[in-house]
Amino acid sequence: MSTSSTPTIDFKTSASDYRQRVDTALDLWLPKENITPTHLHTAMRYAVVGGGGKRVRPILVYAAGHTVGIAPDQLDGIAAALEIIHAYSLIHDDLPAMDDDDLRRGRPTCHKAFDEATAILAGDALQALAFEIICDDETMQADASTRLRLIKELTEASGSLGMAGGQAVDLASVGKKLDLSQLEEMHRLKTGALIRASVIMGALNSKECDAETLSKLDQYSQHVGLAFQVQDDILDVISDTETLGKPQGSDMEQDKPTFPELMGLEASQQYAMQLHQQALDCLSDFDQRADTLRQLSAYIVERRN
Repeated sequence: MSTSSTPTIDFKTSASDYRQRVDTALDLWLPKENITPTHLHTAMRYAVVGGGGKRVRPILVYAAGHTVGIAPDQLDGIAAALEIIHAYSLIHDDLPAMDDDDLRRGRPTCHKAFDEATAILAGDALQALAFEIICDDETMQADASTRLRLIKELTEASGSLGMAGGQAVDLASVGKKLDLSQLEEMHRLKTGALIRASVIMGALNSKECDAETLSKLDQYSQHVGLAFQVQDDILDVISDTETLGKPQGSDMEQDKPTFPELMGLEASQQYAMQLHQQALDCLSDFDQRADTLRQLSAYIVERRN
């Protein structure tokens, strides 16, 4: 594949199109608010479709799929499943027993808008729904073997060796000093695992996606996933609550280990840009179809919320 030096895809346009696609899919798959139990279904929708959201993981699904020649309509279910898992994780992360946050995406967190028990159940139900989508989505045009691979990727990214494990390490690290390798490993699990799964799952159902291609996309996803968390830590220092849509300075207030706390703010900013460049290097052999992946990496380190 030839390397593209000049992006031919407008990122804002493609990202907007992908957000609209996944929002339509989410509306289709989420139970309607008038279906019993109505209170639970209202909470699920509140957490997933209310308040917007960057939809980074679904965009990664579509962008990775486009890179290896998969049509967007075959990726709608996968994109919805990834966003639903992400939403469930946010509900649980915000709970009093976890990070105890009152604000998410500029609105009260799920347990504040409803109640703690409903929030827990909403997260549980969303997690189950994500796997139902992978099993049942007919537009995916995937055989049983591919669906099993997708389910395996999602379970590993969500479980004790992925996102849940990362949150456990995060909670256990409050008030402690971690070195750089320990901090990176924590975020490779907590944030990076689901970002990696988004890229891998977006590319799996393609005849173009051989082992070498998948390996390069995997490497890209790992750099992007870590860059995302470094930038999150930076924004917790330099941004404000209104822009972030969640409490600014909460990591510092909770005495959590962060990249700026460990490396300093300027070094963290340089590290984020280094990770971005490494992500681009992983795509050097891909043609222009990978431009959205390239531009998304830039967006991740340049975003302000």
